[in-house]
Amino acid sequence: MSTVSETHEGQDTAYVWTPGPDYLESARVARFARRHGIEGIATLRERSVADVGWYWGAVVEDLGLPFSSPYTQVLDDSQGITDPDWFVGGELNVADACLARWAADPEFRDRPAVVHEDERGAVDGLTFAELDDRVRRVAAGLRELGVGRGDAVALYLPMAAEAVVAFYAAARLGAVLVPLFSGFAAGAVASRLDDADVRVVIVAASTVRRKRTVAMLPTVREAVRHCPGVRHLVVVGGEGHPDAAVPEVPWQDVLAHDPDAGPAVQLPATETLLLAYTSGTTGRPKGAVHTHAGFLVKTASEVAYSFDVGPGGVFCWITDMGWIMGPLSIVGTHSNGGTLVLYEGSPDVPDLNRLWSLVERHRVTMLGVSPTLIRTLRTRDTDLSGFDLRSVHTLGSTGEPWDAESYDWLARTVFGGRVPIINFSGGTEVGGSFLAPYPIEPIRSCSLGGPSLGMDVDVVDASGKSVRGEVGELVCRQPWPAMTRGIWRDRERYLEAYWSTFPGMWRHGDHAVVDADGQWYLRGRSDDVMNVAGKRLAPAEVEAVLIAHPDVAEAAVVGVPDAKKGEAVWAFWVPRQGDPSAAPEEIAAELRARVADELGKPFAPSLLRPVAQLPKTRSAKIMRRAVRAAALDEDPGDLSGAENPEALEVVRAAARDAKRASDAR
Repeated sequence: MSTVSETHEGQDTAYVWTPGPDYLESARVARFARRHGIEGIATLRERSVADVGWYWGAVVEDLGLPFSSPYTQVLDDSQGITDPDWFVGGELNVADACLARWAADPEFRDRPAVVHEDERGAVDGLTFAELDDRVRRVAAGLRELGVGRGDAVALYLPMAAEAVVAFYAAARLGAVLVPLFSGFAAGAVASRLDDADVRVVIVAASTVRRKRTVAMLPTVREAVRHCPGVRHLVVVGGEGHPDAAVPEVPWQDVLAHDPDAGPAVQLPATETLLLAYTSGTTGRPKGAVHTHAGFLVKTASEVAYSFDVGPGGVFCWITDMGWIMGPLSIVGTHSNGGTLVLYEGSPDVPDLNRLWSLVERHRVTMLGVSPTLIRTLRTRDTDLSGFDLRSVHTLGSTGEPWDAESYDWLARTVFGGRVPIINFSGGTEVGGSFLAPYPIEPIRSCSLGGPSLGMDVDVVDASGKSVRGEVGELVCRQPWPAMTRGIWRDRERYLEAYWSTFPGMWRHGDHAVVDADGQWYLRGRSDDVMNVAGKRLAPAEVEAVLIAHPDVAEAAVVGVPDAKKGEAVWAFWVPRQGDPSAAPEEIAAELRARVADELGKPFAPSLLRPVAQLPKTRSAKIMRRAVRAAALDEDPGDLSGAENPEALEVVRAAARDAKRASDAR
């Protein structure tokens, strides 16, 4: 297949994506709008927030999401915006809505539900009927271990089929799921197990990452020494240790139970489904509380309307079970009757073409990636002409701002302008997105489109006044179904984190801007903002300028104390090719000049150092706060979420070298 094609006839060159008749007619969001007599996405956005109760009720009806007991009211906000009650009086179970209904349908039961591929190329999978059978068996096994409604079950697993089985099995019993990042160290695991009062941990003996076997069970064994509430470990891919301090049960023994023929536990709509822990750098873990109905309805709408996935769709997002995109991928895909492709390992191993071969092999229709991953793939000259990527219908991205070169490379060079990039932004506490473009609207490079349907978001200044054309705080003025019910066992922290800045508005902590054409963009975290000579600047703005240079693959920018300016800009960058120690000083001068020209002389970095790598999370986000701490030779805090913590020493050494050179001058 050719990777370059002509743009759609009549396409406005200012836009990377302009929808053709097929999307305008057949996209699920277009069908939803027509069903309600609404013309165009702008009008649909307005209608969805003019009456949020109408919109979310219409989503349930449109997607056929089953409630075992019908709700009497979509939204009761009589207790205020901080404590909404959704789908009042309704009962359901996520396992029924996402799995049991398809397994009981002769048209769906033999369709693939899960396909798993690991780094070594091994592939396995389960149909909806097979997945349902395993879920029932594991649920019966967990019940025998004493797991019941309200008990917390942690998942410390790679992106494998067992993670999906365990997720639904625990949900079926009414247990509270606690997904954990598969790269956490023992201390980070222990703090979350203790905070959630976990009773059972389902853990893989090991996984494969970057051609290495990575043991996972020893981490959990160490963690539970500090968690007396844990009663059992269920070990996937291993026998367990008969003399372990906490009894270890092989997964095969749990799976060997007769299928639980009884119904899933029917729960009130607001019953807790999972605790999604954020990857904060310091302090007590922060567990966002998500419910069966709220998480189901929001994620189902995201996958259906933003990513245009329905029955027959194949959804693949390169992520981890411990981040919100893991549970979102499971619930969102299966609530829409799609196939979920899981990839276990690093998506650039054994080579940089692994992602494209994965797409081709499994006929992926919706591919989710991070900007950092695409920047990595773009740094090498690779011939993509041998890969058939025609199955891809939408692309997804989240987690960090794009740079235009990488975005356009993915959209135009790899996919020939024929596929929209659904760049959406939300978070762990949101349970989905605040902002997202839709495949039926024109999309500019790096844009987040506009507000997600049913989300009454805005950009405001420090006084809470709506602003356009300038950077402000991203807020939401009305509740939504997947809004966290709070921070687990810490109401004051919940109120302080989200509701204390602007009365009656959720403050998300992101800087955003809406341009003259109504396109929305993020400008980084508001708590990362730099104050240089009295002027506020988001690090992402400087990084975007640096990454545009042809010799720069990645960059991290931080603000550091400065006696004259208040804060000075320091930048660390990864060369696109070659040894970073051989990078010429001329490049640093060029980068400084570019920043000065595009953002202003006060923002030109006072320190610019090439490094071999930058510290990232497993989901490929650059850890800017840790970079700042290393640059200042301070304690970077909790690095349990880091994929490559050794990169911090590279940053630390580069900063020391720069300081010595400066002192010598």
